[in-house]
Amino acid sequence: MPNFKNILRQVGQIVIPPVVYILMRIIWFTTFKRFHFITPIGDEQHICVCWHGELFMSPQAYRVIHKKHKASAIISRHFDGSLISGTLNLFRIGPLRGSSRKGAQKVLLQAFRSIKEGKEVLITPDGPRGPRHYMSDGAIGIALKSQLPIFIMNFKAKSFWQFNSWDKFVIPKPFTKVDFYLQSVSLKGMSLDESKEYLLTKMMEHTITDDEETATISKLKNEK
Repeated sequence: MPNFKNILRQVGQIVIPPVVYILMRIIWFTTFKRFHFITPIGDEQHICVCWHGELFMSPQAYRVIHKKHKASAIISRHFDGSLISGTLNLFRIGPLRGSSRKGAQKVLLQAFRSIKEGKEVLITPDGPRGPRHYMSDGAIGIALKSQLPIFIMNFKAKSFWQFNSWDKFVIPKPFTKVDFYLQSVSLKGMSLDESKEYLLTKMMEHTITDDEETATISKLKNEK
């Protein structure tokens, strides 16, 4: 007898991504967007990063800036990863299934293969399970080895819903103002630790934080 839970998951993988995609597009077209280019973003190939909690808007901003680039995203093997994968496919962003915890070696090989094919690789450095705004080695390692610049995507919404999840997932409310902060940075000549600190600093410049997190970050910086 088929497992009812597995059947529900299979149905969910088919039904949920198109629904999420439609919601994403509704929010996109009903918000007032401004794009702030901290640095120029050219047509050259990048490693692209955003925080896990900003996935509702950042892939859409990516497709505005790089409309025709072929792209793949590193996505976990969990069920929620399957939903993200199905949704990103609708933005012409293919999946590379794996994470720093499970299937790491395989997904890294897939990432470098994608890069050699001229594709951009999208990564959430704090995915798939956090901690929130934690800088894992994956994005850094891929960028250092490929010697590609990193395309950072952040946004801030004036009014938004925020989930009580580990990543504090953010969904802007319709008709609110959303500011996107986009920049290209290079890690050439940096060590792994230097790169992690530098990229973390750059990604935290224009992201939504709570008071407790802001205080923790300030404390860590003062201790150095």
